[in-house]
This record gives sequence, C-alpha cells and structure tokens, in this order.
Amino acid sequence: MKSSNFSRRRVLRGLGVSVALPLLDVMAVFSANAQTAGKTSVAAINRLAYLYFPNGIPRGIWYPEETAADGRLLKLNAWMSPLEPFKEDILIPSNIWTPEGNGHVDGPPTWLTGKDYDSRAVNAGGVSADQVVARHLREKTLLPSLELSLQGEGYFSNSLPRNAISWSAPDRPMAREIEPRAVFDRMFNSSSAITAHRSVMDVVLAEARSLNSYVSGADRLRLDEYFESIRALERRIEFAERRSTEMRDDGALNDTFAVPAPGVPDDHESYIRLMLDLMIVAFQSDATRVCTFMLDHGQSNRYFNFIPDVRGTWHALSHYKNASGMTEDDDGSTSWESVEQKRAMYAEIVRWHHRQVAYLLDRMKNIQEPNGGSLLDNSMIVYGAALGDGNEHDASHLPIVLAGGGCGTIKSGRYLEHEAQTDFAGIHIALMQRMGVAIDSFGTASTPYEGLEG
Repeated sequence: MKSSNFSRRRVLRGLGVSVALPLLDVMAVFSANAQTAGKTSVAAINRLAYLYFPNGIPRGIWYPEETAADGRLLKLNAWMSPLEPFKEDILIPSNIWTPEGNGHVDGPPTWLTGKDYDSRAVNAGGVSADQVVARHLREKTLLPSLELSLQGEGYFSNSLPRNAISWSAPDRPMAREIEPRAVFDRMFNSSSAITAHRSVMDVVLAEARSLNSYVSGADRLRLDEYFESIRALERRIEFAERRSTEMRDDGALNDTFAVPAPGVPDDHESYIRLMLDLMIVAFQSDATRVCTFMLDHGQSNRYFNFIPDVRGTWHALSHYKNASGMTEDDDGSTSWESVEQKRAMYAEIVRWHHRQVAYLLDRMKNIQEPNGGSLLDNSMIVYGAALGDGNEHDASHLPIVLAGGGCGTIKSGRYLEHEAQTDFAGIHIALMQRMGVAIDSFGTASTPYEGLEG
C-alpha cells in the first residue's frame, strides 16, 4: 500500500473488531509550509482532557515552594512532590475561581460550563467546554469524546449533579463510563462476547503483520509498543473481572471498604490507573481527542484507609477543622486526635492523587509521536477541583494544574500568579481555541486567558 493512501483514519479490522492505528511516519501529510519546501511532515494532533477531583484541598498545600523571578517553577511543595519530576511540563495558576457556581452540588455541573446550576430544573446553564470541542471534531474521530469516572461510594454516589461534569446540552449530562471493559469495547468497536477467548490483537493479527512491509523501523517500534499496550490492557481488565466476581461471591470488601462492582479492580490505585491507561490509548489511537475523567464524584465518601496513617472518608476529612468525629459529615466511628492530624490526613489524600496524575504524565511523556514530540507535548491536561478550601466550601483559589504543551502553543514550567480573581472559563476559551474552535466568549468569560503562551 502506498503511503499516500495510508490514511490517518486507517484501522485494522477483524471479526467484530476494529483497531485504530497511532500516528505513524507513513501517515505523513503535506502542511502548508512543507508543501512550499517540497517536503512531507507528520501533522501534530492536539488532545484535551479534564481530570476532576472532589472535596477541594486544605488551604496552603497547592502552590510551589520556590519560583524564579520570571515565574519558573524551581521547587514544588512537599504535598505536590509527586509532580516534581514534571514541573517543566506543568503550569500552576493562582487565584482561579468560578463566579457562578461551586461546591459539592453546583461545582461539578458548572466546572466546565462556566454557568450557574439550577438544581430544580437539573440545568447546568450551557454546554460544557469538552462537548463544544467534541462537536467541532465530531467527524474526525471514532468517538467524539470519552467520559470516564470511577464507581462512586457513599451516600451521594447516585446524585446526578455530583456525577456530571460533561454536558451536551444545558439539561443533558453525558453518560459516564465506570467499567474498564465498556471503555475498551467502545474504543475498539468490539464485543466482549466476540473476544471472550481471543485477544483483540489476535483477531487483527494478520493485518497487523502486513504493516511491517511498508512502515519505517521507527513505526514498527511504535506499533509494537502500541499493540502490546492493548494486550496489557486486556489482561488487566480480564483479571479485574475475575477478581471482582470472586469477591462478590465471597462478600469480600475492596481496599475502600466496599464490595467491588463487576469488572472493577479491587484496589483503588489499580482502578484509577487502568482508566488512565484507557484514556492514553484513546488519545494515542485517535479514537478520540477529548476526554473527561472524574477521579471521584462530588462529595465523595470513599475511605482512603489504605494510605498509611489515614483514617476516615474523603469528605469527612475535608471538614478538617472539627476532629471530634461527631459531626453530620463523619461516619460515627472515626475520630482524630487533633485538627492538625485530620488536616494532614486530608492533605495525604490530595498527595496520593498527585501520584496518580504523575503516573499519567510519565506514561504520556514516554510515548513519542512522529512530529518529534511526545503524547504529552501534543496534549493539554487540566487537573483540578471545583472547591478551594474543602472546609470553607469556597469558590476562590481553586486548585488547578495544566499539563502538556498543546502542540507547542503552551509555555509550561511556570507558576502564574494573579493578584485578582481569574475566571476559570477564560482558560476554557484558550484551550478550545487551541483545539480549533472559533470562540471568543464562554460562560462568564468574554476573553480567553492569555497566560499560557508566556
């Protein structure tokens, strides 16, 4: 097959299975500059992901310990130390807020819409930023967008507004995928029944081998790594399915004191990393270029006792200024020796999630694409919450980190200090513009945020 016919949308097909290919040298296209020079080049593709976590942070643990005069990140604080190896790949903006809504109920629906949430009408006020981009790219990928979430635990796990950051219309939240197998099947257009006894890669093996005759050595290595990552995902999903079934039959609890849902890994870190890896493969294969991932539902009551020296649920710990264990937010059995101890446990949960984000950044930084950059260089990852200080339930000083290079459009490695409150919706505009959306205002912001370029 000639490389000119090797489309970016090329897929490997088998019985009931389709496997999209990652960006390859052989998929070279002519850019305007390259045509002028008479050369071919591989066009970079930008991706956008929003990672949301609930319950805010204890004030004072988000901003860096040391910065240069020009804002360069020199050293992160102890609580953000898992992200230290990636400080040149991130931006930390200060004094970010959402003017129209925040908190456990209003926060998730308005985090990406920039509007106010009407609980009586179940109305988020507008379409979320990720879905604006998804509509723009609808014809370019298999899936316009991917909405991921972890299975909720606790009293509020079935609350609609607490479980929705992505909205396709003001009154229409996007359905979330919480089971790894369902995400995998959507990406590869497969059926668990068809692939019950065969790997997806086994089904398309013959066609996959045929690629070796006309791709470069670098492409062969890229394909080998990609195909092995798919096999590894399948093995992990299959293990989670077997294990969760066994535990449900035995009535056993997972490490957050709940019986695992079918197909969900029994330890929380494996669960979150499996979902992150599915997002990575979705971006790598161009199954989608837009993803949201709720690292838990708003007001999560998940236990994090598997973290050393941590006791109690996430939401209870977020109300760290009362250590009695006797408030309505507590479980009635856990108490703490002091406010300082409770606050430290709360902060450890935040640091634990930083480790998971660091895992994501490391994986993306080590996937090289033909344009010379990494998958992280060609992505924009927003990680943060709709609450500032969890105890205060405030809308100001929201914890936000932006990671990735946005295909060379973002100057990372900086702390962006703002004296005045800065509207989060302005950041949405800047990111949407980088995804090719012609937009000048969004939510409560009338101009794009200008700090990304340096």
